[in-house]
Amino acid sequence: MTASTIPGITTRAIRPASIVLFWLPLAATWFMMGCEGPYIAAIVARMPAAESSLAAFGVATALAWLIESPIMMLFSAATALVHGRDSYLALRRFTNILNAAVTLAMVILSIPPLFRFVGVTLIGLPPEISRMTHVALCILIPWPAAIGYRRFYQGVLVRHHLTRRVAYGTVVRLTSMSVTAALLAFTTSLPGATLGAVALIAGVITEALASRWMARHVVRSVMESDEPPGSLLSLPDIARFYYPLALTSVLSMALGPLVTFGLGRSRAPLESLAVWPVLTSLVFLFRSGGVAFQEVGVALIGTQRENDQAVSRTAVWIGVFASLALALVALTPFEATWFERVSGLTHGLTRFAVWPVRIMILLPVTEYLLSIQRARLILVRGTRLITAATAIETGGLAVALFVLIGTFDLVGAVAGAIAMVFGRVAANAFLAFESAHAIRSL
Repeated sequence: MTASTIPGITTRAIRPASIVLFWLPLAATWFMMGCEGPYIAAIVARMPAAESSLAAFGVATALAWLIESPIMMLFSAATALVHGRDSYLALRRFTNILNAAVTLAMVILSIPPLFRFVGVTLIGLPPEISRMTHVALCILIPWPAAIGYRRFYQGVLVRHHLTRRVAYGTVVRLTSMSVTAALLAFTTSLPGATLGAVALIAGVITEALASRWMARHVVRSVMESDEPPGSLLSLPDIARFYYPLALTSVLSMALGPLVTFGLGRSRAPLESLAVWPVLTSLVFLFRSGGVAFQEVGVALIGTQRENDQAVSRTAVWIGVFASLALALVALTPFEATWFERVSGLTHGLTRFAVWPVRIMILLPVTEYLLSIQRARLILVRGTRLITAATAIETGGLAVALFVLIGTFDLVGAVAGAIAMVFGRVAANAFLAFESAHAIRSL
């Protein structure tokens, strides 16, 4: 199946409406994934020892995301590289190797002495929160491999323009997660962080299985397809293409633990750690569509960049709308309604969340800009520039966080918000200056 066989989508001329229709299921997928954070946080916030449980749950998921990060770009890799039987089998072998590696990393981090060093010595968690975080992290050991497995098959689906099936898989994930969380909340007395971890792992495993089942017909078709010239078929070639993307994901995911590290050493550390997962979950609801736009760009821009202008313009307009929508929440009474009634924060914790979310209003539009620039580089296999941009973002965030907390003694949540915006703007500025020349050269 090619793009020309999809109604409204051609490789010659593409309409903004067609781009939006292609993007919507992927955006819905990421939006639903964004909802799971506030949903689980809202449950945890209504359980005993809410502040400690929220802090432990946030740290555990941040560490799991960091270890998961090398497999995050398998979605884009499968979309870009799987053309026929040989490339499918080669990338599947590569995926299995990555999944085994990240699972081993989770096991190693869960070893008690090593975790105590990371949780207590490096992050500075109080002993009680450290113990709760360790239990949650152990439960999440299968998390990275399950995500790597389903992202590979989701990429195959997007390659064949079956974006709705990706969204269906996320519905399965949220449903199983919700059922698990509800059953545990009403039938057990598990700590909030433990309950959240069990619900999350139930969701990702069921989604992985559903994605493989929905891709079965596509896989059968791919296995009967011939390879076009220029396909990457050997593991070394795939590794050379992929390792900058993996490094990009590692650096991106390091942002969460890096901010957590700073919050643990800031002014009002417990309050900042408690509200941070609620803050980032809210902002992610509005920038989630931007994360999805990377795959849209890879699938639709075209090998000769014939649809670049249309796809890029559509990304910018949607990004502006997303930031305006976040501003509507952050600058109106909806803000207190969300934090107190939906997320379950106390009035005191809501006060800590007010200014950070206002500071992060720019993050949605910058997410869309970054995704479209990354998609262009993936198509020409210029993945090293993507890594460089992410390194600039990580370095900018780290420096800003150090200065804001160490020199100006800001409240941790406020410092984290400023640092995140600073790093993201720096990455976009770098790609804006460098990517156009690199694409022409490549």
